[in-house]
Amino acid sequence: MLLMTSAFVIAAPGAHGPNGEHLDSPTTMRAASALPRIEAKSEAFELVAELRAGELVIVIDRYETNEPVLGAKLEVESGSLKAAGVFRAEQGDYVVTDAAMLKALGAAGEHGLVFTLVAGKDSDLLDGTLVNTGGRAAAAVATSDHGHAPGNDAHGHSHELERAAWIGAGVAALGLIGGIAWWRRRRGEVGKQQGGL
Repeated sequence: MLLMTSAFVIAAPGAHGPNGEHLDSPTTMRAASALPRIEAKSEAFELVAELRAGELVIVIDRYETNEPVLGAKLEVESGSLKAAGVFRAEQGDYVVTDAAMLKALGAAGEHGLVFTLVAGKDSDLLDGTLVNTGGRAAAAVATSDHGHAPGNDAHGHSHELERAAWIGAGVAALGLIGGIAWWRRRRGEVGKQQGGL
């Protein structure tokens, strides 16, 4: 029972792993997206950008606290192309809809991206590589239309803790079933011994 409860405590609402990952996040629980993605982090910030149909969607938070970075100024560069990331208050994310940028990122291959972020008094540069394999990922970009809730995106942290939580929950469930079977058998043996007296 203790193991079972601890497995659920690990993924309780608002739970974070030691590296700050959201363990209760719906997007962390879903299978890895087929859409081209980039994850970048610095000492102060981290972001995840996903190339969808007609837009590059970017979620940013503070690295130490996972606090969403809302209403900041964001510029995205890829080669000679530059585009502004527009903040969407309802989704809590930023979106780039510049046609030239999206066309370039939509091509199969590796695309270096630099994100210039100004959030209040803080500013930072984050960079990474968006890998577009074409094929399935390109088809997913063409048909994708799902939204994003604030603060619910996966981060650049490892997902080993998430896997460990699921494995722990499975082991705990098996242990619980085994414990109940043992208890019933033991109770039956005690009953037989008392009946024989």
